[in-house]
Formats: sequence, structure tokens, C-alpha cells
Amino acid sequence: MTQDISIVVKHIIRDRLGVAEERVKPEASFVDLVGGRPLDMIALTRAFEDAFAIEIADEDVAKIRTVRDAIDYINEKRRGAH
Repeated sequence: MTQDISIVVKHIIRDRLGVAEERVKPEASFVDLVGGRPLDMIALTRAFEDAFAIEIADEDVAKIRTVRDAIDYINEKRRGAH
């Protein structure tokens, strides 16, 4: 399931931010990917929530710093660990 989450997360990032596929690596920082634009991070958060039918708490958004963090968070949330 993590593989599927990873594919969807990367697709959302590429689609919403217009980021080249080779830049969307697990260690990629959202600060680098969104270029410090908070509205892009809000849009990504909403897209993740819609795609995975989850809710991401505001205080958790700050903890999601890399692509890997987003994948792990969504995977845990889908398993009910958050």
C-alpha cells in the first residue's frame, strides 16, 4: 500500500506544483519544492486530504517537511495510527 501512496503523492506534487519528476524524491524538502509559497503547501495538503480521504491537522502540516514525511504520514493516517 505504501507503494501506491507514494505514486499518488508524487503525482499530486508534480501536478499541483509543476515540478519535474526527477525533483520529486523521498528526501525532497517541501520548502524547496514549493519555493516558500505557503499557498502551494495549503493546496498540496488539501489535495492529499481529498485523494486519500483523510484529514491533516494544522499542527501536523508543519511536521510534514519532505516527500517521505508526507508518504509516511498518509500511510499511518490510513492505518488509523494518527
